Amino acid sequence: MQTDIDPRNLIGRKAFDRNGTKIGTIDEVYLDDATGVPEWAAIRTGLFSRDAFVPLEPSELVEGTLRVPFDRALIKDAPDFGVGR
Repeated sequence: MQTDIDPRNLIGRKAFDRNGTKIGTIDEVYLDDATGVPEWAAIRTGLFSRDAFVPLEPSELVEGTLRVPFDRALIKDAPDFGVGR
């Protein structure tokens, strides 16, 4: 992913899968402790849903949206990483 993007500018942007299907909205961005480079994003998958954790490295920022190179079903079916998990 483009490394000159301020991670705070990613929060609130929409995320789409490789087919252009909406996954959700970026809720949090996690940085590499050593480099400060954005590594992961938590995507809110729905109003009452959980956050899905996706890597930013293979993803692209296209026209103000995050394009993730995975299918929506794979992301939504990933294990939950909530508190205590």
